Amino acid sequence: MQETIVLYPSLGLGHVVSMVELGKLVLHHYNNRYSIAILLTTGLSDTPTIISYINSVSQAYPSISFFRFPSISIDLSQNCSGAAIAFHFIRLHAPNALHSLQQISKSHKISAFIIDLFCTSALSMGKDLNIPTFYFFTSGASTLAAFLQIPKLDKQTFGRSFKDLPNTVFHFEGVPSLRAVHMPKPLLDREDPAYHDFMYFMSSLQQSDGIIVNTFEDLEPISIKAIANGLCLPDAPSTPPTFYIGPLIAPSKHEAENDYCLSWLEKQPSQSVVLLCFGSGGTFYPPQVKEIAKGLENSGQRFLWVVKNPPNHEKTKQAEDNPDVDLDRLLPEGFMEITRDRGLIVKSFAPQVAVLNKDSIGGFQHLNRNILVEDMKMAIRVEQMEGDGFVSGTELEKRVRELMESEKGEELREKSRKMKEKALAAMGPLGSSTKALTKLVELWK
Repeated sequence: MQETIVLYPSLGLGHVVSMVELGKLVLHHYNNRYSIAILLTTGLSDTPTIISYINSVSQAYPSISFFRFPSISIDLSQNCSGAAIAFHFIRLHAPNALHSLQQISKSHKISAFIIDLFCTSALSMGKDLNIPTFYFFTSGASTLAAFLQIPKLDKQTFGRSFKDLPNTVFHFEGVPSLRAVHMPKPLLDREDPAYHDFMYFMSSLQQSDGIIVNTFEDLEPISIKAIANGLCLPDAPSTPPTFYIGPLIAPSKHEAENDYCLSWLEKQPSQSVVLLCFGSGGTFYPPQVKEIAKGLENSGQRFLWVVKNPPNHEKTKQAEDNPDVDLDRLLPEGFMEITRDRGLIVKSFAPQVAVLNKDSIGGFQHLNRNILVEDMKMAIRVEQMEGDGFVSGTELEKRVRELMESEKGEELREKSRKMKEKALAAMGPLGSSTKALTKLVELWK
């Protein structure tokens, strides 16, 4: 009976792509031993982009199969957050996940079941079917270290919501301190079901057979050491085995617009371009887009900016799945003309991996700022307004100039260049991530 690895991503393109990259990594090293089966929820975040992506993967990788669940509809008008709706939606698919596992096991030996954090409702299924069950944690070791420790804060805050604790600072092992009001959004309001869902997810991490993390040892040594020494779960008998197998990054698609973007970068001076790319969920309402434009215009720096359509649903914050972005409506009047000699705007998507490989790229906005700023010392903090997280154009201009013009900015860019080399080494034949994958597969045998 052929052996297979079953992967269960959360909803949304970013989660699906991460799981596919994990499957491709396994096939790259163990193609003769395993096939990959990927379970997919349907009914909430289905978009033409996701469907197109799945079809392209299926054609390019015959050893990867997708099992799409029957569609489930859900009421978006519920009196709760978008995160709570999404978590409930995944729970509703639990019977479909179980059925898929049972069907796959009739023709294949399931050597491992690997789930997304938000698919924790499937953790017990793997255990009940005697299948080794692992988490795939895509947010890095620092976030994992924090998530292992956050559940204990539930009891320490005496029933109060984190959003109501403006003067409280939480201290973690292996991770920079964090203000209560800066916790992940689903954790801010104790009255929202997402809070309790998230606490359940994080508490369940220690019940798995192991945690696979999309990072590499040289990138986050402080957090990795804290996890390894049991500091993040001091009251638990042990911490599940952790496997740092990254960085896993999806390759870029080859399209005409991408070619133009890359050719434009080729013409720019070395380390002169700031990249603004906020991920698959990085959508902003028009006022914030205009402030970003204002900051870029006044900074005087070269830039490559990926602009997406604004969110079209208040709760889910999903944007319209349409590459045709109305820049005239979103951007300030005259912005394109004023910055045309030093800036390029790309609608919806840029080939991020290829872009970051260009010598002209010098700055990059990203998430997890505390970790990037304080632990890794590879980023500059951009201050947000309290409450809505709005960033003013003046603040953005100041930080872009600091990154591109100051001695501190040069040090950060140099450290990023060196870390890129370490990332390539980690994925090499003798690299730490390749060795971690080998240890992981030994558990599956």
